[in-house]
Amino acid sequence: MKRLFPVLAAVFLTLATHPTAAQDSHGDHAHEAVPAEKLGTVHFEISCAPETQRGFDRAVALLHSFQYEDAERSFVGLAAADSSCAMSYWGQAMCNYHPIWGPTTEKDFERGRAAIERARKVGGKTDRERAYIDAMARYYQTTDGMDPPARRAAYEAAMLDLHARFPDDMEGTIFCALAMLGTAPATDRTYAKQKQAAQLLNSVLPKAPNHPGVAHYLIHSLDYPPLAELALPAARAYSKIAPSSPHAQHMPSHIFTRLGLWDESIQSNLASEEAARQLMARTHPGATHFDALHAMDYLTYAYLQLGQDAKAREVVDQLAAVTKLDQEMFNAAYAFAAVPARYALERRDWAGAARLTVAPAWFPWKNFAWAEALTQFARGLGAARSGDVAGARMALARLDTLHQSLVGVKGGYDWAPQVEVQRRALRGWIARAEKKSKEAVAELSAAADLEDSTDKHPVTPGALLPAREQLGDLFIELGRKADASKAFSEVLKTSPGRRNSMQGLQLAKAK
Repeated sequence: MKRLFPVLAAVFLTLATHPTAAQDSHGDHAHEAVPAEKLGTVHFEISCAPETQRGFDRAVALLHSFQYEDAERSFVGLAAADSSCAMSYWGQAMCNYHPIWGPTTEKDFERGRAAIERARKVGGKTDRERAYIDAMARYYQTTDGMDPPARRAAYEAAMLDLHARFPDDMEGTIFCALAMLGTAPATDRTYAKQKQAAQLLNSVLPKAPNHPGVAHYLIHSLDYPPLAELALPAARAYSKIAPSSPHAQHMPSHIFTRLGLWDESIQSNLASEEAARQLMARTHPGATHFDALHAMDYLTYAYLQLGQDAKAREVVDQLAAVTKLDQEMFNAAYAFAAVPARYALERRDWAGAARLTVAPAWFPWKNFAWAEALTQFARGLGAARSGDVAGARMALARLDTLHQSLVGVKGGYDWAPQVEVQRRALRGWIARAEKKSKEAVAELSAAADLEDSTDKHPVTPGALLPAREQLGDLFIELGRKADASKAFSEVLKTSPGRRNSMQGLQLAKAK
């Protein structure tokens, strides 16, 4: 994989240093009093009416930056204008399949299934188009026993076959890489499938340096501590390729966070918030884009790592003022819970953490048990660290219930182990409050080992408080400085620049 780095750097260098290289290939809004729309350069050849091609390319560009709602609206419009264009229905089905984000909701699945059935009924006009439609139909099949992981695997197999049949089809190669990322196991620390996806993307990169999907999916392929540096050229280029996309502005901060480049992360997420604001002004006046909340979480994390607590507080207050979303998405759920919890826990404000509530009340928390768990963990930890064992046990009981609801759930990312990390860590701090130091070390050590065995979900910049960092804090309290030093050093290997671990390490090494 090291061979990728000079290739990525060379191809993306012009885009990273000259923003004007991001061409406006979809100038549909050039006449409006808004910045010209720039989504990157995409050409997905179809055999539909010639006037459909430009709109189709724009819709696919939106799709590659995960602007699913906008892309689906565009595909629906294309189908309305030309009902014989089967690929417009394929596009609608693709917009309801979210390979990296998580399992498709029942509503999305039914909408996508109806669209792909319409595509099959209309019929692709070429073997290539029929291959795309058949591949997507594999995901939406309703055969008994086909759970979401099996559907994703079936779609991946079909896309691998499409890529083998049409090796020169650039979009086929790019979507094949995305399909592979959708089945990559979070527990494989060799990142074999992610590396294969990166190789596919690297194969088309020289021909498509301004393609949003290539840069975007390279970031996802390499968003892991051992690989993150390889994605830095793509991260610095993606925002310039598609400046109109809130997600494209935010996504580079995944890599900046991995590498401890806090100032770049802050600029990335401020730009994402602004792009989201402009998008909502045009499409959902009065609402907040869920991607803006996603950016707020990363922004809060970066501010806290720089010790800019006042700016982090401003983000907390901004989040609390949100009263309406364009879509009640999982990343909004994560941000609603994580931002105030981070602000309290990173600053060691245990009393503030203990006072946290599941908010806002209008949000459908019943659909996001793993997100509520963040609040309950923070409440419990704050109570335990404040000496309120009864309050900590109350939060632990709720965590137990939430964990049970997640065990065995099949779909996207398995949140049950992450909630189990929180349960073990909280049990450890309860034991510490009860003067049971040996039990506390055992629980926090188990939490740290479990957290180390599974990669984080892409939605989060990092754990609210890494379990191994908490273990280091416990060792400091117990006077075990050598053990604390080892724990903090391990955290900094995968989370460079974490403020609390750096300070903890300094304290552990002090005479």
